[in-house]
Amino acid sequence: MALGLAVLALSLAPALAPAQEGARDSVVYVLSPASRFQVKTGKAGLLGFAGHEHVIAARAFTGRIVHYPGSPADSRVAIVVPADSLEVLTPPDTAEIRKVTEAMRTQVLHVDEYHEIALVSTEVTPTDSGFRILGRLTLAGQTRDVAVDVRVRIDGDTLWATGRFSVKQTDFGIKPYRGGPAGTVRVADRVTLDLEAVAVRSPVP
Repeated sequence: MALGLAVLALSLAPALAPAQEGARDSVVYVLSPASRFQVKTGKAGLLGFAGHEHVIAARAFTGRIVHYPGSPADSRVAIVVPADSLEVLTPPDTAEIRKVTEAMRTQVLHVDEYHEIALVSTEVTPTDSGFRILGRLTLAGQTRDVAVDVRVRIDGDTLWATGRFSVKQTDFGIKPYRGGPAGTVRVADRVTLDLEAVAVRSPVP
């Protein structure tokens, strides 16, 4: 996880620098295992009706949120997911889950070469219900700009945040998975990422 820690350090550094008093006013939240990160795929192709939509979950992740209550736009977010922790959850057939998970890791994400998926904020704008986050998503070794609208609630030492955004696999150099006779059943290019973050206040600012 050395790369992941480096990404976190670089992404959080700007948030710690604006002013000496800023560091005292910031609150650091660390992602807890109660968080949920999922990818949902659609169906495409001539026989798309015969295929399956898949829900893919991250079984491991790290991340931090640096929040400035007095200056929310200075807040920062960084999330890192080990690529080989992604696992297909649906359809419920166990044999197919193993087959699709293996194909996703080896043929689509190439996890042996690209070990991590990272989302790092570059700009945070407060909204009525939370924040609009502009960031850089790194997937399969390619980095692209993304925008995520998140709803945020803070209660005591716990922060909850939910958001959803979509990307095209081909924008990251990924060839959507194909299967079935002559590749007639395939996964749609656009996939949806759902974020449900639960983060706990860190005693170390």
